[in-house]
Amino acid sequence: MNILFKEINNDNWEECFNLKVFKEQEEFVAPNSYSLLEAHYGKNLFPLAIYDDDIMVGFIMYEIDEEDDNSMAMCRLMIDQKHQKKGYGRAAVLKLLDFIREKYGKMPFYTSFEPENKVAEKLYESVGFKKTGEVLYEELVAKIDL
Repeated sequence: MNILFKEINNDNWEECFNLKVFKEQEEFVAPNSYSLLEAHYGKNLFPLAIYDDDIMVGFIMYEIDEEDDNSMAMCRLMIDQKHQKKGYGRAAVLKLLDFIREKYGKMPFYTSFEPENKVAEKLYESVGFKKTGEVLYEELVAKIDL
C-alpha cells in the first residue's frame, strides 16, 4: 500500500464525484460532490483525493476554523465501497495526521462522527483520538494532540 494525497483538479474531479460508500453508510458522510462544492465556495477547507499509487480509493478533507483559534479538524473521510476493509481508512488518517504535524506543527486536532457510526469510532480511537464529551451538529467530537 502506497497512500498518496493529490489535489482535486480538472483531471480527477469526476472520478472523485463517482466514489461511493455503501447505501447503509450514506447517512454518515456527505457525498463528495457536496464536499467539493463546499470547499470551492467555503473558506479554509482543503479537499484531497486518497490514492494507492495511481488508483483513487477515497476522499479526505481538513479544515482550519479561524473563529475557533485557528483550530484544525478532519471534516470528511470516505473510502470507496470497492476499496473498503483493506486498511485504506486507517492509513489515510495516519498520513493526514503526519501531514498536519509537518505542515502546521504540534497542536490539538479534531474530528467528529455520528454516534451510530461505530466503525468510525473504532478507527479514530485506534489512531489515538479521544472523545472530548462535546457534541457538535449531533456528532461526537474527538481530539488528538499532534
